Amino acid sequence: MNTGTLYGIGIGPGDPELITLKGARLISACRNLFVPKARTASESVALAIARPLVGPETRIEEIVFPMTADREELAERWDEAAARVANVLMDGEDACFITLGDPLLYSTYIYLLRALRRIIPDLNAVTVPGITAFGAAAALTEFPVGEGREPVTIVPAADDLDSVRRALAQGGTVVLMKIGKRLPELLDLLDGEGLLEPSVFVSRATMAEQRIETDLRRLKMEGPEAGYLSIILVHAGKYGDGAPMPYF
Repeated sequence: MNTGTLYGIGIGPGDPELITLKGARLISACRNLFVPKARTASESVALAIARPLVGPETRIEEIVFPMTADREELAERWDEAAARVANVLMDGEDACFITLGDPLLYSTYIYLLRALRRIIPDLNAVTVPGITAFGAAAALTEFPVGEGREPVTIVPAADDLDSVRRALAQGGTVVLMKIGKRLPELLDLLDGEGLLEPSVFVSRATMAEQRIETDLRRLKMEGPEAGYLSIILVHAGKYGDGAPMPYF
């Protein structure tokens, strides 16, 4: 029997209407749906977004991933998850894995795909791109991500502020992702660099709980939990007399 096909589907930032037509079609037809879920969450965020498209006969499996930097534990969990998906594929059935944003941008899908290829070397995988959270944040705030010849740098800010400093020093647009509890430290860093004004903050972009701040000083009065599912877009470039580029 031939193995099934894995479909990795990016479902975008939160608004179900931002799921691509291809992604929506595949989810609606899917019989075996795997969804990522944080250990502490009551329900998968990705599943909550895609649920209106999920058919009544679809078998849903949540894959719980640990919020840890322990590589051994992460590798073990992804091997376990891959084995579950591989069982479905080797039975000749297709499987879908949905993920927020784009499947190949800081996504859990990346690790699942690698682990599956170790189990099924000739795996047939179809990856469906999705709208990124920073793309949605830019649209909501009319923030030009790339302009002229300016560089665009994407930095996960969860662990290393030195990488953020280096990105800001290069100029252009800096996209800060994976902010989480580092929000207060990032705000202090941007303030020290004089970059609070040419920056925008968006959390839970296009979701019901969406929040947009163009005055990042307002965030200094809040706790680090405000950084969950958030993006900061920074214009770190210089123009004309050396003033920071405006974000509008």
